[in-house]
Amino acid sequence: MGRKIIIVITTVKTNSQNPDFINLVKLLDAELAKRDGEDHAFYSQYNHIDRLNHVVVLYSNYLPVACGAIKEFESKKTEIKRMYTFPEYRGRGLATTVLIALEEWAADLGYDFTVLETGKRQPEAIALYKKNGYIRRSNYGQYDGIENSVCFEKRLDKKP
Repeated sequence: MGRKIIIVITTVKTNSQNPDFINLVKLLDAELAKRDGEDHAFYSQYNHIDRLNHVVVLYSNYLPVACGAIKEFESKKTEIKRMYTFPEYRGRGLATTVLIALEEWAADLGYDFTVLETGKRQPEAIALYKKNGYIRRSNYGQYDGIENSVCFEKRLDKKP
């Protein structure tokens, strides 16, 4: 008989001071620098993490493997930021787990919508957001008129 391997997935709500979140974002930034090339400097100016108060870090057997954050965008909208899954853990639904945790947290905080921006050079991210009910919208704010940017929006489900 084969042995069973038990994988424990833990979701932790924290803030941007969490060292595991900081390390995952460094990996995200390194990957995006390769994908975005010369466009990376433009995007990086909008991706500071020093004041994110709503961060989710996902652990697999106590190893930090995925993260994401939300920040207020408008009075009833929050923006999804800094989504990342460690490459070896992709394709297992972990990004969806982070995304759902962020959406639920946003709804609990009283937000009605989430918005987000991703890049055309990130087809996996685009597929993730579409799969999870995000609808393409016009590029907003600093992304307006940026050819590589793709923006999405989703109405949040409110708990009764």
